[in-house]
Amino acid sequence: MRFDKALLGLTIAAALGGCATVTELKEKVMPSTPAATAAPASATAPAATPTAATKPAVVNDAPVNPAAQRAYDDANRALRAGRTADAERAYVALTKSNPELGGPHANLGVMYRKAGKTDASVKELEQAVALNPSQPVYLNQLGISYRALGQFDKSRDAYERAIGADPAYAAPVLNLGILNDLYLNDTARAAELYDRYLALAPGGDAVVTKWVAELKNRKGGPVTLLSKKEKS
Repeated sequence: MRFDKALLGLTIAAALGGCATVTELKEKVMPSTPAATAAPASATAPAATPTAATKPAVVNDAPVNPAAQRAYDDANRALRAGRTADAERAYVALTKSNPELGGPHANLGVMYRKAGKTDASVKELEQAVALNPSQPVYLNQLGISYRALGQFDKSRDAYERAIGADPAYAAPVLNLGILNDLYLNDTARAAELYDRYLALAPGGDAVVTKWVAELKNRKGGPVTLLSKKEKS
């Protein structure tokens, strides 16, 4: 069994689609998502060491064609080097030559969201999820893109599916909390999810702890949307 990590910028490590792992790197971002280059200031957050809250999620046992694996690795290297056009071409080619693989679609989805092509982002991430319905990283990314389109019910469903697929995966728990807090106006549910996220976060999270305190003291005042950023 081969385990492969595909780093997308500072945040998503999307699996190729066969026997692979996906590792969450700590990064909060809203409304855009980071890519290999031209990342916003918030994209400089340090990466977290993988722990129980950021454990790898195994996709499945299907073998990956060696040629496809090499092409995917090349695309990932191009992305890390900032050659986003080359990476995009390679991922698109893989979606055509190996339509059974979810990873290329997932990486394209995150790249397109960063580029402001949110409709295209949703389309690619929906395809990634269709190919790997229980892959929590893909579902979390799809939730972010749905939220960016204002499709809050779909975003909630994607986050809940991600949590169901891996209850120890912290990112969708936090993102669902933010969705309830800022967009669905359900502060009780938001507080519950923030507490759940903090229980998963190694060493705690001072920022989210502050959010919880603010929720408890909130008197209906304004909420600054950009003060709370999704976790990719």
